[in-house]
Amino acid sequence: MERSVKLHGHWASLFVHRVQLALHLKGVKYEFIEEDLENKSSSLLLYNPVYKKVPVLVHGDCPVAESLVILRYVDDVWKDNPIMPVDDPYEHAMVSFWCHFVDNKLSKSFGAAIRTSGEEQAKAIEEFHQNLMFLEQKLAEKGSKFFGGEKIDMLDIVIGCGCHWFKAVEELSGLKLIDPNLFPHFLEWKQNFIESQEVKEVIPPFEKLTDYAKSIYKKILGHDNN
Repeated sequence: MERSVKLHGHWASLFVHRVQLALHLKGVKYEFIEEDLENKSSSLLLYNPVYKKVPVLVHGDCPVAESLVILRYVDDVWKDNPIMPVDDPYEHAMVSFWCHFVDNKLSKSFGAAIRTSGEEQAKAIEEFHQNLMFLEQKLAEKGSKFFGGEKIDMLDIVIGCGCHWFKAVEELSGLKLIDPNLFPHFLEWKQNFIESQEVKEVIPPFEKLTDYAKSIYKKILGHDNN
């Protein structure tokens, strides 16, 4: 008997979108359980007692938490349409490395850039640009549509599902976070990702996500009047 697949998440979470996109690329049917992040369900707290966050994938009676861990699990369980390199341990390791880089370096420098001001912000933006340049150079060297070649792979998923944040912050703050002259390959890649049919089929419209990100950014800055 085939085990059920359930995903506890929030409609606007980039981390949840990662899992949704991976499942969609592999053709895995699942039940989506929308969580109220202000009033989390007892099931979510039971399945992820350590972090108490979405996403949580429940495969049969086995819960798996944290988006990068879930993506690896999904790729291991459902072999069709792999999102990680097959039969190449080094390339496999490199994709894992860059995914952790996105979450541990790029995202943190981006967060620092939008939460600070003055000299501290200038320093954070410089660090963000330095981190983003690693990806720009990787795309330039690869010369392909996506990090995964001509199809979306795990690194594309990990970076792409948060792209709406860049636009939201630039529009609200006036900061020029991604200069087209400095990052032409990255911006081309971003557009390819957003316009991908697979992405459109599973992730909410980027305009809607950008509006949501703007509302969160206002709260971060303490400018929320609602």
